[in-house]
Amino acid sequence: MLEMCKICVQIQQLSALERQIFDFLGFQWAPILGNFLHIIVVILGLFGTIQYRPRYIVVYTVWTALWVTWNVFIICFYLEVGGLSKDTDLMTFNISVHRSWWREHGPGCVRRVLPPSAHGMMDDYTYVSVTGCIVDFQYLEVIHSAVQILLSLVGFVYACYVISIFMEEEDTFDFIGGLDAHSYYQDHVELKPMLPVEISNDADFEMRLLNLT
Repeated sequence: MLEMCKICVQIQQLSALERQIFDFLGFQWAPILGNFLHIIVVILGLFGTIQYRPRYIVVYTVWTALWVTWNVFIICFYLEVGGLSKDTDLMTFNISVHRSWWREHGPGCVRRVLPPSAHGMMDDYTYVSVTGCIVDFQYLEVIHSAVQILLSLVGFVYACYVISIFMEEEDTFDFIGGLDAHSYYQDHVELKPMLPVEISNDADFEMRLLNLT
């Protein structure tokens, strides 16, 4: 079961790295920050599983719940649920007009750059025309978030199971009794130094041993 948990965490890490790459290409700063935190916590969860650190796994479990909430929000954002709009600059913190990388580079998309003269506007901006997309970019983003939610739920279940195993092992091992007995033995055993003894004859050697004891 622990091996399955490690595999699940590793798959989460790989999927988060894949998503981070495409978010960097699209300059999506809010998802970039979330992915970065997610990768760090996933590494902590993997370390806690390998090194038997329940606290790290608890942190991973709490973060998993937050990560699921964040991905649900992203799905609502791209599907424009609850008054949200995918055409806003929310994912870029309103510092740029970039959109998802999949908007221009999705499966089957044909991207053409139109010069200003082509659309009759007297400005310095270039406009991009995207046609022929097999799947719209918002659905690709929704698929990515849905995969993250699925992996997170599986990881959450495994993390809870691993925590329960660690707690059972701690309950079955008598830490206090073992440490107290060992410390009591060290505190109450009186050790006497061994002095060099010059052996002259058997009688003298036996008397010296009696004096030492």
